[in-house]
Amino acid sequence: MSNVADQLEQGCVGETSCAAVSMLLIPKEKDLGGFSVRRVLPSIDKRMIGPWVFFDHMGPAEFAAGEGINVRPHPHIGIATVTYLFEGEILHRDSVGSLQAIRPGDINLMVAGSGIVHSERERPEITAVDHRLHGLQLWLALPEGKEEIPAAFYHYPGADLPALHVHGVPVRVMMGRAYGVDSPVTTFSDTLYVEAHMQPGQKLQLPEADELGLYVASGELKARDTSLPQYSMAVFDNSVGVEVEAVSESRIAMIGGRPLAPRFMEWNFVSSRKARIEKAKSDWTAGRFTKVLGDEEAFIPLP
Repeated sequence: MSNVADQLEQGCVGETSCAAVSMLLIPKEKDLGGFSVRRVLPSIDKRMIGPWVFFDHMGPAEFAAGEGINVRPHPHIGIATVTYLFEGEILHRDSVGSLQAIRPGDINLMVAGSGIVHSERERPEITAVDHRLHGLQLWLALPEGKEEIPAAFYHYPGADLPALHVHGVPVRVMMGRAYGVDSPVTTFSDTLYVEAHMQPGQKLQLPEADELGLYVASGELKARDTSLPQYSMAVFDNSVGVEVEAVSESRIAMIGGRPLAPRFMEWNFVSSRKARIEKAKSDWTAGRFTKVLGDEEAFIPLP
């Protein structure tokens, strides 16, 4: 197997000799204070995949008793955050009054819209003992015309998300439509989020999307002649008829959809207009955002 860069240098042409992958993204480690994440999006090479503007892989992180996730209240605009855990638990609070424990298999959808503030901590029962955290956190850009919708919060238990087997591969359709089923999770534009757990030698045809990214959370895959190592994201400009094969036991996440116009991003603020981000920065500094109910005192200052 060869990598994408090697194939481009060799000038390979033709569907049978070239990889289906147009780009292979390798995440950067980011220290969030107490634990680190692998940040795939945004990257220098690729700012967005479909409507997705942010992709963090958290952990797996080990915490001793008395330690854990402790993210103080901070603001967002112009996006919806999507949190999904493989292991562990996060306690979500926000400025629209939500209080929700996020557990493995659930989807937590927080719509920032015109502005929301939230914190991510852990319950005392969790921090009292040694524990682990492992999951994905993504940001979904809201389309123009919906960037300023009212803030809202939606929680979907894992049992409500469609699960099926595609040629023996367990698949969950988290958002959008794939493999003939529809997720009940709210979307705001053409959006796709699918997860699968593959055994060595199993093959899976990718769902169709205008743009598609496949992240290898664990294991290793190949797409035609291209190796997709652990913690890499393969980008497909057109996923029609593309098949991947698991080299080892692998957990994968696929995100995509119809691309949106480019977005500006600064700190936790995302918008199609630079001026809107400047206003959000000013509002946060001046204390004009609504506070998180039950977590009113602490906050993260504007960097």
